[in-house]
Amino acid sequence: MLRRGEMLTDVDVLVVGGGPVGLIQTLLLEQLGVKVAVVEQRHEAQTAPAAHVISARTFEILRSLGLDMDAVEALCQRPSDGGWVRWVESLRGDEIGRVPFESLHLGNETLRTSPHPLRNLSQHRLEPFLRSHVRDLRGGLRWTTARYEDDVVVSTLVDVTSGEDIEIRSRYVIAADGAGSAVRRFLGVKMIGPEEIQNFLAIHVEADLREVVRDRPGTLYWITDPQHAGTFIAHDPATTWVYMRNFDPRSESLADYSPERAELIFRQASKMPDGIPLTVRHVTTWRMSFQVAETYRVGSFFLVGDAAHRFPPTGGLGLNTGAPDAQNLAWKLKLVLDGVAPDDLLDTYERERHPVAERNGQTSLDNAFRLMDVWVALGVSDDIDESRRMMSEVLSTSEGRENVRRAIENQEEHFDQLGVQLGTSYTVESGGIVSDGTTPPVPANAVREYIPSTSPGVRLPHAWLQSLNGPVSTLDLVTPGKFLLLTNSPEWRDLPGDPMWPLTRVCVGSDVTDDSGAWAAVCSIGERGALVIRPDQHVAWRTTKSPGSAGPLADVMNALLHQRS
Repeated sequence: MLRRGEMLTDVDVLVVGGGPVGLIQTLLLEQLGVKVAVVEQRHEAQTAPAAHVISARTFEILRSLGLDMDAVEALCQRPSDGGWVRWVESLRGDEIGRVPFESLHLGNETLRTSPHPLRNLSQHRLEPFLRSHVRDLRGGLRWTTARYEDDVVVSTLVDVTSGEDIEIRSRYVIAADGAGSAVRRFLGVKMIGPEEIQNFLAIHVEADLREVVRDRPGTLYWITDPQHAGTFIAHDPATTWVYMRNFDPRSESLADYSPERAELIFRQASKMPDGIPLTVRHVTTWRMSFQVAETYRVGSFFLVGDAAHRFPPTGGLGLNTGAPDAQNLAWKLKLVLDGVAPDDLLDTYERERHPVAERNGQTSLDNAFRLMDVWVALGVSDDIDESRRMMSEVLSTSEGRENVRRAIENQEEHFDQLGVQLGTSYTVESGGIVSDGTTPPVPANAVREYIPSTSPGVRLPHAWLQSLNGPVSTLDLVTPGKFLLLTNSPEWRDLPGDPMWPLTRVCVGSDVTDDSGAWAAVCSIGERGALVIRPDQHVAWRTTKSPGSAGPLADVMNALLHQRS
């Protein structure tokens, strides 16, 4: 039998699934020096737009990878093109109401809370960019099964071209293979929650509709015409549009929608001029679910992203929950693989990320149900002719218009979720946080409102500091794979410690400066205190006291590394 130190493996970690979350997971592990490969049954990147909302927190994770963020920004939709969500009779018809899409209409005002505010970046643009940075991506391989040989996982994959079986040996396997995860099914992990809430047809076309929407740019257009009720998504108003409407799998099938019929549906719903060319690229169906895996870990296997949770798309929280999943898991795997921390550190992954998925999934579901308020206010029913008559009556009176206005205004929370983006906080009970006796501040609306704080468990608040090389975010001070001792006091920076600790130290005032006072306004540690920040940029511990001795820091590091004092 092989001893743990003598394991014969091809890689330390095998990531199954080459979508955005799987690629981010791979890049995070590669950055830490972990030997990792990602396998994906597709040879090429995603070509349909799919996910498109990238949150501030996901951008921060991409930034931490050292990626060229100017290049990432260039892939995004211009904020001026996507700053609104509109309810319209058609793309050319009357507008009934609108709400802002996050803060895109405000430009860079949100740079106060993050170095990279939310943007629209469609998956078919993001995924090739991520692929180009991954060192070991093996396309055309479909994961089928696995077995243990001692503590090594031997995965069997099928080459989709030749049909040949291939085996890959690894210490760990991460399932990032989507909502229909083969790895999750193999493990027998159940999904908890409703599997089928609603079904939709999606028609992806290439068309330049800038002249159609003219002075009404937006990301989403909800079509109120009862005959064509659905949603247009402007991934790029000059090139890429998706129209979605209800689909009944019990009375119709995807085969009913030829490219010709899909084009006709798109043209009729948008009321675009006949002379504008249009090319149908994809016609697909999808099912809205809200499910979270009963467990995120089975032995040497972990679930991340859509393999671990399925949300309604209302709010764009799927990918933006998956990316922090990957970040949370990566540094823990690195410390365990290096022997710095014991295996039970990996159990904190589920304890921290599972509640986040439940919260984000419920937020998405609430958004989906809240949208019904608009249709109720408009008097829409299953009868198209009756719905048109009722809408006309409702909109002909001041009382009816006011009810519709309030219903649309009530959708603002759906498209204003800074608290969800940046307000995630882990608890002491997870085993990854050391209490300082305080709890994070509780906003009046946890979905919309973000309150910067350094209470243990929260994401380190962003503040611009000055270094010898120019402005840096506080988030930039965290070295990949290492904890950070962040202090305003040279006493903490110069405190002796165990050289084996994966710990760096930065003193604000000497190593970097707080010229604007932004850090002093949020740090809550005074002139003598210190913070310990985890490798995933969450606060692990806080004190307002001078060190006195190395004892308190040793206790904290031993607790965070799950080591006995």
